Amino acid sequence: MSKSTNQKRKILYLMRILLERSDENHPVTVQEMIAALSQYDVAAERKSIYDDLESLRIFGFDVVQVKGRSTGYYIGSRSFELPELKLLVDSVQSSKFITEKKTLTLIKKIEGLASVYDAQLLQRQVYVHNRVKSMNESVYYNVDEISGAIAADRAIRFRYFEYTVGKERKFRHDGAFYEVSPFALMWDNENYYLLAWDDAAGQLKHYRVDKMTEISAAQTPRAGKAAFAEVDMASYSRKVFGMFTGEEQTVELRFADHLVSAVLDRFGKETTITPAGEDAFTVCPDVVVSPQFYAWLFAFGAGVEVLSPESVREEMKARAAGVAKLY
Repeated sequence: MSKSTNQKRKILYLMRILLERSDENHPVTVQEMIAALSQYDVAAERKSIYDDLESLRIFGFDVVQVKGRSTGYYIGSRSFELPELKLLVDSVQSSKFITEKKTLTLIKKIEGLASVYDAQLLQRQVYVHNRVKSMNESVYYNVDEISGAIAADRAIRFRYFEYTVGKERKFRHDGAFYEVSPFALMWDNENYYLLAWDDAAGQLKHYRVDKMTEISAAQTPRAGKAAFAEVDMASYSRKVFGMFTGEEQTVELRFADHLVSAVLDRFGKETTITPAGEDAFTVCPDVVVSPQFYAWLFAFGAGVEVLSPESVREEMKARAAGVAKLY
């Protein structure tokens, strides 16, 4: 590319230099800008730099001037501040559904939103190796495909699998394609789930996105809109444990006082808590009774007791007896 062609892009290169090489602790002098521009085969004089800096300010960039032994400039307010970028990095690296390869790629892109100096601070907090991550590299794109079908009001087709002891995929329905109407993507217990209407079964079902493959939008319009309209998504995840289906029931539970935070984390701060003696309390949430619901209760050991209904109480007793037989 000729030098004259580059010259026309001088202000763009200057913007890149400021975004990449400056921050509050590392202001860039005009002379350093001139030297950096020369690396792009762009010649510049001090006056033209001042004019360009003013143009960037007018355009909306927060170009801050710092006076001292030498006057320097840096980009003050950015689209994302460093604490926000750290939060994004934490979220990506802790997300189990994103593979290790895709995690490192996304974090590298997040670093590009900061100066080179702040990017080093972000890199120091990256701990990805040996974390539990999805083995399905296509999850990232599955989410996009599903979102597109929802926006287009179309059903989707896909194959659904689980892993064998040998860590190989085993397709359900003998490898036949599922066809469902997608309505919502949900995050639960570190996994992405699709809430969709199964027209053949006449009910809403959940599917783990990382276990879906070969997803494509169908020509069929979505069905089940009336059923989905009745779902209160704000409270849905509180009732459903691990996205397992089951019968929704009002269950009375008695917890030890020290478990208040765990209960509020699960059912929400608006949950009614009733004192039950000096060191216990009861709650009556609406839950979908499933194997994962019982597993959640077992995590609290003797700190929780099912009071009603009797059918749930008896099932809890039977499951406890079954576990006890193993020991």
